[in-house]
Amino acid sequence: MTDRPEDPNVPDEDRTPLQPAQALFDALGIAYEEAFAASEAHHASLRWLLDELVPGSRVLDVGSGTGRPTAETLSSAGHSVLGIDISPVMVDLATRQVPDAEFRCGDIRAVALSDSSFDAVCVYFALLQMSREEQVSLVTRLARTVKPGGRMVLATVPVDVEGAEFVFMGHPVRATSFARDDFVALVTDAGLTVRSEESLLFTPSRPDAEPEPHLFLYCER
Repeated sequence: MTDRPEDPNVPDEDRTPLQPAQALFDALGIAYEEAFAASEAHHASLRWLLDELVPGSRVLDVGSGTGRPTAETLSSAGHSVLGIDISPVMVDLATRQVPDAEFRCGDIRAVALSDSSFDAVCVYFALLQMSREEQVSLVTRLARTVKPGGRMVLATVPVDVEGAEFVFMGHPVRATSFARDDFVALVTDAGLTVRSEESLLFTPSRPDAEPEPHLFLYCER
């Protein structure tokens, strides 16, 4: 999710305030979908899920954004999708764009979730504005919500940064992530088996965008 690092030579008093996740995605709205929805790796992971899931499966979409492509693809195939996003703007967009899915506005870190309650969980780039401790805790908890034998897809930007300041789609943010090996270890320690993975460089569909590394993990509990 990185465009470029914030300039360290700019005095703190002259910088634009960093935006937490809700403010960031409220501001981005449909522009985020337009920039990232064409990701072939994202669509390939959804095709994998469709091949793996039985009809009428219950799926949790963490950081569901505008509902496209994840919730739309899965609900169109007859699955029951619950999307949770911290941005009320995104939830409103998703509710209007994907009426066959259910969307709730909330911080996934505080949402009560029952163990073994979903056949699959999707986490596409929803961890990057959380601390490393929060990411570990959340992935571990989300893994428990997957039924034994169920599936989980996670996507992240596999870089070793902690609390780094970046400009993302014109907005200053602070991001934290793990290098590839550490992220895979996080996922396996949570009780998931990585069935396959895809690493690639993706260039968002927007002016002046630069390629960014993406990692997709296809997992089973």
